[in-house]
Amino acid sequence: MHIDINNYDYPLPDSRIAKYPLPQRDSANLLISSPETLTTTVFRELPKWLPADNLLVINDTKVIQARLYFQKATGARIEIFLLEPAFPADYEQMFQSTESCTWKCLIGNAKKWKDEVLCINAEVSPADNNTKANAFSFTAQRGEPTDDGHLITFSWDNDNLTFADIIHTLGELPIPPYLNRRTEKEDNITYQTVYSEIKGSVAAPTAGLHFTNDVLENIRQRNIDIAKVTLHVGAGTFRPVKTDDVTQHNMHAEHICITAETIQQLINHDAKATAVGTTSVRTLESLYYIGKKILRNPDISPEQLYVQQWEPYDEDASALKPTPKETLQSLLAYMKQRQLTQLHTTTQIIIVPGYQYHFVKALVTNFHQPRSTLLLLVSAFVGERWRDIYRYALEHDYRFLSYGDATLLFP
Repeated sequence: MHIDINNYDYPLPDSRIAKYPLPQRDSANLLISSPETLTTTVFRELPKWLPADNLLVINDTKVIQARLYFQKATGARIEIFLLEPAFPADYEQMFQSTESCTWKCLIGNAKKWKDEVLCINAEVSPADNNTKANAFSFTAQRGEPTDDGHLITFSWDNDNLTFADIIHTLGELPIPPYLNRRTEKEDNITYQTVYSEIKGSVAAPTAGLHFTNDVLENIRQRNIDIAKVTLHVGAGTFRPVKTDDVTQHNMHAEHICITAETIQQLINHDAKATAVGTTSVRTLESLYYIGKKILRNPDISPEQLYVQQWEPYDEDASALKPTPKETLQSLLAYMKQRQLTQLHTTTQIIIVPGYQYHFVKALVTNFHQPRSTLLLLVSAFVGERWRDIYRYALEHDYRFLSYGDATLLFP
């Protein structure tokens, strides 16, 4: 396989990148792309266009205040960007830690940070607001390097406070670097979906930013079922493809969680889904390969269900090819046997042209950066038609990237 990233480039003037969201989330433009036509409407009209027999799947992850700043005695400012938990590795346990925890992190101005312990003295009101403000000392100790950063151990001297309390006070919400501005107060609301719930992402699943409670209620009134999955979006979502050959690009791994209830909903809808955002796509399509692993080896451990980057493309013609519904049934039986209501695992799946979609029959998404893995995913879904879609959007003043307009794509 050889995929030249230069074939997935297009001119994107900086003026077309939406630096701020619209005042009303659901007033964004919505471009409907069917195989025959391109139609412009507004996002609040989305429910009228959704396939009634598909399960609408949303990602309920919540963006955390992942950017921390420490000031050295010399005046040097050190930025620490939380990537994913290391000890404890479970997100829920991590945010409930009350003494110390260790994260995989990126370090800004790393050359200025040697071996010394960094410290902040501060005061925080716990998130539940049920207790008085608590003073604390918060430290960071640099540890071993990782593939894309360092391990950093954080400690604090007030066990009334959880790590969630601390980053809620000291951390900054990390908006995308291509916005070329600092995070502002309003971003704490506008850069979260209205259905965000499970803390863990360092970037928003931005296709979901257009939804309002009214839009969701309109969808339900049309008897379209909605299901939730969780994929914690990593900083790698902004990582550009730096090699001409996409097969040389290392895709970031991300934590996913799916419930037995959602799997049953997918089965009830004959394995047909409308995915909201590329994160929901990657979660759903990973289920096919998880189910195949279980069909091959029913005794496989949950830790071995990790989906590798090129796994969908490595199988020969004689390999087992179950139907999408069969893989879901095998996964549901596996969870019931182990009395699991949720399945937690990791996916590194990359979706590129030539990929065969198993569950996703329609896709709600934004307009993505040139030469990105997200644009490759879109191209895999709509084929070369992506060029017409993006050309149309540029010619009709659509807004691009995270705070931009949306599309509803059919293959």
